[in-house]
Amino acid sequence: MTLQSPHPSTLDTQDEAIGLGTFGGVFTPSILTILGVIMYLRFGWVVGQVGLYPTMAIVTIATSITFLTALSISAIATDQVVRAGGAYYMISRSLGIETGGAVGIPLYFAQALSVALYTIGFAESVKNVFPNVSIVVVALITTVLVTALALASADIAIKAQYVIMAAIALSLVALFFGHDVTVDPSDAVEAAKIERVGFWAVFAVFFPAVTGIMSGVNMSGDLKDPIRSIPRGTLAAVIVGYIIYMAIPFVLVSRTPTASNALLNPEMMVMKRIAIGGHLLIDSIVLGVWGATLSSAIGSILGAPRILQALARDNILPRSLRWLGKGNGPTDDPRLGTLFTLGIVLAVVMMGSLDAIAPVLSMFFLTTYMVLNIAAGLEGFLQSPSFRPTFKVHWSLSVLGAIGCIAVMFLINPVATIAALVIVGLIYFWLERRQIESTWGDVRQGIWMTVVRTALLNIDDNADPKNWRPHLLVLSGAPSKRWYLIEMARALTHNRGLITVASIIPSGSRSIAQQEKAEVVLREFLDKRGVQAFAKIVTADDPFIGTKQLLETYGMGPLIPNTVLLGDSDDPDIESIERYCNTIRVCHGAKRNVVIYRDESGADAPDSLHPPMYADQADQRIDVWWGGLQSNGGLMLILAYLLRTSWQWRSAEIRLKLVVSDEEALEAAEVNLENLTNSLRIGAKPEVILANNRPFEEILRTSSASADLVFLGLAVPHEGGYQAYYQTLQDRVVGLPATVMVLASENLDFSELLQKDVS
Repeated sequence: MTLQSPHPSTLDTQDEAIGLGTFGGVFTPSILTILGVIMYLRFGWVVGQVGLYPTMAIVTIATSITFLTALSISAIATDQVVRAGGAYYMISRSLGIETGGAVGIPLYFAQALSVALYTIGFAESVKNVFPNVSIVVVALITTVLVTALALASADIAIKAQYVIMAAIALSLVALFFGHDVTVDPSDAVEAAKIERVGFWAVFAVFFPAVTGIMSGVNMSGDLKDPIRSIPRGTLAAVIVGYIIYMAIPFVLVSRTPTASNALLNPEMMVMKRIAIGGHLLIDSIVLGVWGATLSSAIGSILGAPRILQALARDNILPRSLRWLGKGNGPTDDPRLGTLFTLGIVLAVVMMGSLDAIAPVLSMFFLTTYMVLNIAAGLEGFLQSPSFRPTFKVHWSLSVLGAIGCIAVMFLINPVATIAALVIVGLIYFWLERRQIESTWGDVRQGIWMTVVRTALLNIDDNADPKNWRPHLLVLSGAPSKRWYLIEMARALTHNRGLITVASIIPSGSRSIAQQEKAEVVLREFLDKRGVQAFAKIVTADDPFIGTKQLLETYGMGPLIPNTVLLGDSDDPDIESIERYCNTIRVCHGAKRNVVIYRDESGADAPDSLHPPMYADQADQRIDVWWGGLQSNGGLMLILAYLLRTSWQWRSAEIRLKLVVSDEEALEAAEVNLENLTNSLRIGAKPEVILANNRPFEEILRTSSASADLVFLGLAVPHEGGYQAYYQTLQDRVVGLPATVMVLASENLDFSELLQKDVS
């Protein structure tokens, strides 16, 4: 089933969003997610494990990856109007709807489940202050209150984040103006019990602290000017976060005596012990922890429904969930999506701990970063005329960011990385099978254009026999009438060559536009039947002239059809046979091999259960009538071998048949043919037939009557008499099984392809 995705302009019900600015809509949610619980609960442990300067290196490396990703986001955001959906919208419009959906669906669940992760974290911190409360009850109440803020409006939720940001800022001030940690004799004993880990293990723990730039990007649909706000707000948040993270280690080292080893124990809350007022029941550091968890929860509950809304509007979600794309009010708030997300979050909160899935959630965020970097890198590398960002970033920086993301993913958790990539891959192939059509272009066509251009320029004009592949021009007419030709072409190429199905229609019967549309219809007809082929339709006064036009004009550079596949002429009219023979002569003169497939079974419909190319016998047989390795013989054996590599003919036996006139030549012919078949290594079985004064027609009919397919050579077209020769050949093969008549015309020695020097 093919689904049509709406035009981008329909993704939002209005052109102007709620009007959030850079500071409130991008910077605030991003910086609050960056300055999270890891900063409060694990940063001291990081410093204690590796020391001051390695900590600064960890912060710099981690922030560099985030910064490179922010640059890629800025480039994409300033090239296109970023509507609701944030990262999903950017990826789908750059790398295609399948890639966007493959990343967008896991990203939605990561954002949704993050709400539960943060509210449970908040509840645990509340329990540390008030031991008698229930974590689940506090988490459930917090989840509902946070969702209520999001339902009220994004504007109110953002304003609530201002209060939270004030609490975090107060905690940082209290930390920077704090006092030295009082040495406790028990500190050294407790620290000695803590396992010491290496640099990259510490890096893996710290890296999630610098993620969070998606919080602002996810609000793209609610920004007044996303093209302006996303780059400025995102980069500013990364830079401010870096400055704070580089300053805190100096405070921790200077305020904590080395002998105490207090930094190594996360349970000691060293930042609480340094900060002013740290002795209070609820101090600034506790408020900061609460603010960090609540702000991250608010950012996630704002972002997840907007991703879901965009997925529904692009027909990514199943039909039963399309209602999630509906927006409410003049601001197009995704209220239904928010309630749907609330249901998921409440169910997860009731389950309790999220330790098992938290690593996979981090992988989904990093996968999004990686794909965004790839999208920006490809756009910049391909230099597509449509990619004109006002914020220019060299493609190598985006590629470096993508490499950094995948490296960090494996450093953090290899198993979770593989799990995330497998899930993304499965969703991609699911969406590809659904064949969702989009009305916007993406970078994939540019990628293929670059690959094709490079390949064409590197293909040698002088063909090498050892690298020969069949490039078939199939003159099938209406494919439904001669479907066996298409089956023959598919069996011969078997993913090793190219097929062009061509049809010649009368001049004036179609306009150019109608002709192009007919080619599209023909291509779709072939695709639905699993045939990978190009389609070409030309107009001409008669088929002979049309074939000549195709041979003269079709192709590009060295990539032109080398073999013409056509059906046998079934018109007894003398003029028709003459035109048919002229077609063979023109193909030969153009150095194109000729393969004529004659089938008398009549099973030519594309939907027939047993077309000729699908022989049902357990032991199939292909007879190749041998006239020598040179000329037609080499090409016939190559084609027979290619047929046997297809699944239709995988069990076929190739019999190489040679007729000798007398017994004196029989023994020598048997030895020579046996040696030849052994050297060719294609599994052919030699068979020498004694004529005994019998005409070849009789030998042919008798010997090949039980074959499934027969190969015969064609004489080189010559002036005068070729028409009579071909009519004689037609009479000769009447009553035979399906027959392939071959004329080798290329300037190639096909024996070189068969007889390889392996010394």
